[in-house]
Amino acid sequence: MKVGKRIKALRKQRGLSQRELAKLVSLPNSTLSMIERDAVSPSISNLHKILKGLSMPLSQFFTHDFVEEDKLVYGPDELTDIGSDGVQYLLVGAEKADRQLTFLQEIYPPGSGTGEEWISHPGQEAGTVLCGELTILQGHQEYQLKAGDSYYLNTQLPHQFVNRGNEVCKIISAVTPASF
Repeated sequence: MKVGKRIKALRKQRGLSQRELAKLVSLPNSTLSMIERDAVSPSISNLHKILKGLSMPLSQFFTHDFVEEDKLVYGPDELTDIGSDGVQYLLVGAEKADRQLTFLQEIYPPGSGTGEEWISHPGQEAGTVLCGELTILQGHQEYQLKAGDSYYLNTQLPHQFVNRGNEVCKIISAVTPASF
């Protein structure tokens, strides 16, 4: 296992986020990120700093077997934004190669939506409006949802989501199969 992957696995075993470790050892988060991705090799002094922050002697670091556990918990800063045009689609588990569903936090600022084009994709989608209002357009129908309302739709039928309200609309949704 490469040095960066070993650091990442050890950090995760210690229950630290990348930002927490970077702050703890006085390194820029971007530097630690590049090290963990093995995009750059750490200098000896940075490696010592990182290992000190992880309470791991250098001698054990290269001899210890690391098992990178399957990620279970995601902090808000660990979600991948796959949205555009001001709409955020924060994807949970983006890195999972075997992902069977798409689970999102969707954030629609006032006046925003899924765009001018009608969208359709294989599968089904369900969601709940956490706050704000949302209009779902499907076929010749318009469905008005407010906080607490939920929906379940066949995504093979063309549809659009629009926030016509004056507040940010937040939704939690799941789509299966994982299409994005």
